[in-house]
Amino acid sequence: MVFVCVNTHHSLLPRVTQSRSIYPALTPQHFLVLLSGRLCGPPETSCYFISRCLPLQCLPFCVLSKACRLRKLSNMACVDSEVDLITIPLVALNVTVRKKLALYLNPKNTVAADWTAVAEAMGFNYLEIKNHETSQSPTKTVLENWHARHSDATVGKLLSILSEVDRSDIVKDLRPLIDKDVRKYCESLKKKAEPPLQVPEVDSCFPRTPERVGITLEDDPDGAPELFDAFICYCQSDFEFVHEMIRELEQTEYKLKLCVFDRDVLPGSCVWTITSELIEKRCKRMVVVISDEYLESDACDFQTKFALSLCPGARNKRLIPVKYKSMAKPFPSILRFLTICDYTRPPTQAWFWARLAKALSQP
Repeated sequence: MVFVCVNTHHSLLPRVTQSRSIYPALTPQHFLVLLSGRLCGPPETSCYFISRCLPLQCLPFCVLSKACRLRKLSNMACVDSEVDLITIPLVALNVTVRKKLALYLNPKNTVAADWTAVAEAMGFNYLEIKNHETSQSPTKTVLENWHARHSDATVGKLLSILSEVDRSDIVKDLRPLIDKDVRKYCESLKKKAEPPLQVPEVDSCFPRTPERVGITLEDDPDGAPELFDAFICYCQSDFEFVHEMIRELEQTEYKLKLCVFDRDVLPGSCVWTITSELIEKRCKRMVVVISDEYLESDACDFQTKFALSLCPGARNKRLIPVKYKSMAKPFPSILRFLTICDYTRPPTQAWFWARLAKALSQP
């Protein structure tokens, strides 16, 4: 392989002269352009290559200029000397960068290239580009479709495409944000690769006793445990309303999966152990059916306080109180800070199930 070493701090011709002083063994016939952007040599130089040998004097000025520009814009090693942007997937760019990119490319610009030029460089045909024009943000749609159809859609390729359509101004303005996103993406990958602090024997993510395996009807002792959208906390006198909840949330278009203790839990295990396992590990939310009888139930009291201990201050909206009938006793004080679904108010009953289903459908 033959290289041309171009110093990045001087004009084009002095770059070649200086590169020869750095590598005196090279002659003018050895100088070529590295179009792929692979960094080589001392940090103060940039090296380029092409697959066929050409004397330096045969390379036009525009080729060398474009090579230098490509090296600056898609070097793939700007964030970290060990990070190659050509390997960083497009998902590393967050919403902020994508929105700012759309602000540059969405407007029809007769002077600079817009999103259509970028889409064409990405390989979209005329009909596809025309179809994207109907999108609220064509740039956003093009980026999503490009990433969906090409597994090799990367941050580095995006920078190269912007360079090819002469939109280096965008790269210059957004480069700090892009570098920040790439750095965060690499840090997240590094954290995921790190081993957990706890050893498997005491890791709370796995059952520690046999009684936590095969506790529900559809549990597979040798496979994954059965998971639910919500655990229903209720007392026996409210079971009729629980039946209605099953009809409205499981057997309709909502298709939610509720954990009803009397229906789903197998007999023969410790109630408190199984309840805590279901609330903490198996269910995303817990619905509390509030009534006067609920206030007298020790089981409901334990379940409610346990769920609250898992989400202090209701930070992740884990617990959802439901009031389905009028009460003679005061509403439980520990739940007063939470918004409730109230079935006792006729004007809001039409919205009751939709609101509850939406709350339980949240990730």
